[in-house]
Amino acid sequence: MATSLMRSGAFSFASLSLPSFTSHLSFLQRSFSALRRRPLRSSTLGVCADSKVMLKEMEFSELDKWVQSHGFRSGQAMMLWKCLYGNNTWALSHDELEGLNKDFRKMIHENASLKALTVKDVLKASDGTRKILFSLEDGSVIETVVIPCDRGRTTVCVSSQVGCAMNCQFCYTGRMGLRKHLSTAEIVEQAIHARRLFTSEFGSITNVVFMGMGEPLHNINNVIKAAAIMVDDKGLHFSPRKVTISTSGLVPQLKRFLRESNCTLAVSLNATTDEVRNWIMPVNRKYNLSVLLQTLREELQFKHKYKVLFEYVMLSGVNDSLDDAKRLLQLVQGIPCKINLISFNPHKGSLFKPTPEEKMIEFRNVLVEAGCVVLLRLSRGDDQMAACGQLGEPGDSRVPLLRAPQQFQTALL
Repeated sequence: MATSLMRSGAFSFASLSLPSFTSHLSFLQRSFSALRRRPLRSSTLGVCADSKVMLKEMEFSELDKWVQSHGFRSGQAMMLWKCLYGNNTWALSHDELEGLNKDFRKMIHENASLKALTVKDVLKASDGTRKILFSLEDGSVIETVVIPCDRGRTTVCVSSQVGCAMNCQFCYTGRMGLRKHLSTAEIVEQAIHARRLFTSEFGSITNVVFMGMGEPLHNINNVIKAAAIMVDDKGLHFSPRKVTISTSGLVPQLKRFLRESNCTLAVSLNATTDEVRNWIMPVNRKYNLSVLLQTLREELQFKHKYKVLFEYVMLSGVNDSLDDAKRLLQLVQGIPCKINLISFNPHKGSLFKPTPEEKMIEFRNVLVEAGCVVLLRLSRGDDQMAACGQLGEPGDSRVPLLRAPQQFQTALL
């Protein structure tokens, strides 16, 4: 994960282990310019390549207007909405639009598409976690993870982009760079497929986390809209408290999200100093820890009984000392929050090592003794590259890793 730093002047060529000025410039343009681009796919009604409207691009108010524009009633729009999202139907084809009259079905068939994704493969990890590979219309592949839990909670982890522009050093998806934003329909349909495929096996899919491929708030328009469809009480009906959108710290988009959505926000923090965060999360060079955390303090004043979730991927010898734990306490002071300590999941090309579990527990204990609510998230699905930070396939064209600060280079040996 990375951010647009050329304008800010905060980026130093010396921090990259690249051979020439030309390759430096090429890297910056490829990795960071995406943040200034307009969305690669955007349309109010989600027109498909065949000029048909993609129904899952629309919130109900838009669907209602579209249905009425074709001479049908608002009540029929609600029946269609429930076919798409409610009544355990989750329609993906016109044959599954049950209960609609003949003329209405004919109009939909002639003017609308219902399916944005095609299931390419489903992989099963030894712990029961599933990874679904989806093909998009243009041939791109995204990955979605379904995580069952013994306590009656099953979570679907959805992707918001193909690849990611943020260049977080511990994340495999970041090696891909940004390839495209997902549409609203492509995001929503991941949750629909999860319910269709696994409800009978796992029970209800209860939670959604936007923690798959991509930086959700870099694709904020489609993510906010997808989340709104997911929590619609006549549709997929997820609780807003159980739909969590994660960000690396895009401050302007974070402000907008907190003002427009009632869903839960997770902030991927992962360091307690700007020096470390500048390295492992280059977005910090644009929005540093002070700016990010002060923004949260200010914005959360207007949210009633709202807690942000801080995610902290623990990297051995980099961010896992007891001094880091003490600094973390100071950083989050005054912010209503929970802290999620995450075990690093190794992947091809990464030099980081996971913090041993006993050291994670020591780190957690420092936080708990100070009154913090702390969760430990150990690896799930890592034997199928389905764990946190392992999604995607960069191929031969990979965004380069950044040079580690001198004092951390021994930790990477």
